[in-house]
Amino acid sequence: MTGQQRACLRKLAQRIEPVIYIGKEGITQGIVASAKEAIEARELIKGSVQQNAEVSAKEACAALCEALDAQGISCIGRKFVLYKRSEQNILGL
Repeated sequence: MTGQQRACLRKLAQRIEPVIYIGKEGITQGIVASAKEAIEARELIKGSVQQNAEVSAKEACAALCEALDAQGISCIGRKFVLYKRSEQNILGL
């Protein structure tokens, strides 16, 4: 992925709300399943790590990237953005 594509995805991610929330239990199978479903439907998803979570946003982003075979686009504060190209190529990248 080029820097220009990554910048475009970061720009698109500013407007979306988080769909994945990671709480004190960390990354569970349920979170991985819902993230997989969301990323297949949207290609670009945003996640948020709650204050009482045992993992940081960077750790959560890395773990979900590995579990979903996705790419981490950005990780700022408690929020992170993941991208995975779908078969339907929704975003056109």
